[in-house]
Amino acid sequence: MAASAKLRPTLYYIRHGETDWNVAGRLQGRHDVPLNARGRAQASHCGEILRDLFVRESRDPEGLDYVSSPLARACQTMELARTALGLGAQVYRRDERLAEIAFGEWEGYTIAQLHTRDPQRIAQREHDKWHFLPPGGESYQMVSARMRDWYESLAADTVVTAHGGTARGLIAHLGIAKPAAAPLLDIAQGVVYVFKSERLTRYT
Repeated sequence: MAASAKLRPTLYYIRHGETDWNVAGRLQGRHDVPLNARGRAQASHCGEILRDLFVRESRDPEGLDYVSSPLARACQTMELARTALGLGAQVYRRDERLAEIAFGEWEGYTIAQLHTRDPQRIAQREHDKWHFLPPGGESYQMVSARMRDWYESLAADTVVTAHGGTARGLIAHLGIAKPAAAPLLDIAQGVVYVFKSERLTRYT
């Protein structure tokens, strides 16, 4: 279900920077994997993108709310982005609802490995990613429900650092993509996504 037609806050959404597990193609989920050197550079670059956007929009960076997933890779991304904006690195909130989709027993494995270890469940996932529940994990449908709760609680325009899975859940909730299509979307690193008036714009 799409969000209600109330006046919606603008959201500046940043997926965390690259980690070594991203490079290896491992499912991270709730594992606390730190940024690598490229990921740290991407995080700082996102702060620079924000700085340029805020200048164009005549916005004071201190006038927005800042909130991050509690996972270290997202917190590091927020701190580096805030530093690039000339703000205090630690001045932001953490919200558990922004944590990445949980892959449960699959975390740490690559999809290629799971094709061998758990082919039946992988086939189920490929048939319906939206409803699929990995062993001990959660579905995109569940992620979208908590992202709905988080988004509907926002009182001001917000900068957020979180994850690819949470972005897809939010995109489905806002009706930007249909639930079946949302899990297939690529959410890039080193990019700022702006959710505004039911539109999604990508800044690199």
